[in-house]
Amino acid sequence: MALLTFKGGIHPNDGKSLAKDKAIKAILPTGNLVYPLSQHIGAPATPAVAVGDKVLVGQKIAEAGGFVSAPIYASVSGTVKAIEPHFNPTGSKVNCIVIENDGEYKEVEYAPVKPFAELTKEEILGLIGDAGVVGMGGAGFPTKVKLSPKEPDKIDYIIANCAECEPYITADYRRMLENPEELVSGMKVVLSLFDNAKGIFGVEDNKPDAIEKLRELTKDEPRMEVMALKTKYPQGAERQLIYATTGRAINSTMLPADAGCVVDNVETLIAIHNAVIGGRPLTSRIVTVSGDGVNEPGNFKVLLGMNQKEVVEAAGGLKGEPEKVISGGPMMGFAMFTLDTPITKTSSSILCLTKDEVAEHEPSACINCGRCVDACPSRIIPSRLADYAERFNEEAFVKWEGMECVECGSCSFVCPAKRHLKQSIGSMKKIVLANRRKK
Repeated sequence: MALLTFKGGIHPNDGKSLAKDKAIKAILPTGNLVYPLSQHIGAPATPAVAVGDKVLVGQKIAEAGGFVSAPIYASVSGTVKAIEPHFNPTGSKVNCIVIENDGEYKEVEYAPVKPFAELTKEEILGLIGDAGVVGMGGAGFPTKVKLSPKEPDKIDYIIANCAECEPYITADYRRMLENPEELVSGMKVVLSLFDNAKGIFGVEDNKPDAIEKLRELTKDEPRMEVMALKTKYPQGAERQLIYATTGRAINSTMLPADAGCVVDNVETLIAIHNAVIGGRPLTSRIVTVSGDGVNEPGNFKVLLGMNQKEVVEAAGGLKGEPEKVISGGPMMGFAMFTLDTPITKTSSSILCLTKDEVAEHEPSACINCGRCVDACPSRIIPSRLADYAERFNEEAFVKWEGMECVECGSCSFVCPAKRHLKQSIGSMKKIVLANRRKK
């Protein structure tokens, strides 16, 4: 059978061999824990503790600040040392709760969980929301909100994003190998909310062992199917994943629910399982530490709030001074100027590179080769849109579908002139959205 995919895309060196065979290793922090109140899309969480308060593992330290928001829980026991601004991985200063770790990891007494079969849909959504589950693939959209569309009966597909197409990152891959039962259980929970939906696990074909394991676990599940996807970046982008698995297309004005789809990341589905079946809030996640600037690349179970410098030290530390450190993958991640930032709900990877290959090349004029057009998964013209963006021609930018860009970076990757196409287009998109809000 032909592999499922989309038009466009690229094939960068995936770099996954550095960490893909490294089993998940749990690590504990030694320093203070820092919990940003803004680690999800929507309103920041509101502190539920004060300086000097004693807290336990699993205790709610911040309430959801609105409908589109999510609570935050302590991942260690200790004392609230401060509520003050700190840098987050994207380089912004946001209000954070700082907890001094006492090293004892005393837990709260969790409320008993009703058997899954006895839970109503409202109770399931309540458990997911109360646990602080958000999209953990990078977007950070509160999962309870995503699972509460206006017309749930029109949802036809629940898609588990198991593609993990970003180079270097192997956290989801290790989850599929080591915790597939929890992943399938999370899918069952979500399917129970949508009576007419089918569950799809979309996995790139460079992970045959994960495909085999998931197919074995779902062979007796009539509402679930594992689909092998062509290995190509950005196969895991939401629009491209939906098209590859269902043939349905969405644009920038639509939500996946408008096409009858809900998409959740591997780590998110496992967090759903932990919340609904285990009765546990979100306090940790799997993080890949990789790149040629790290001594011992691997995959780590990390407590939220832990300092990223400590996580890198658990991977054997740095090889000298890396030229580039990235939170996330090399295509869509954020360059960091310091490792003195916390692990958040959306921290999938810490990538340390000895060379900054992008900075080595000075951009030159467009040579009109059209490679960016061939690579673009949104089927737009990145070179032209970047020209409009650089001239701040908002009208032409919108007319030529600039808002359809998914900011995957494929155009910048293939550009022989080394133009910063994705960055120019992304900046212009922000300007357009800001102007729309003003109106």
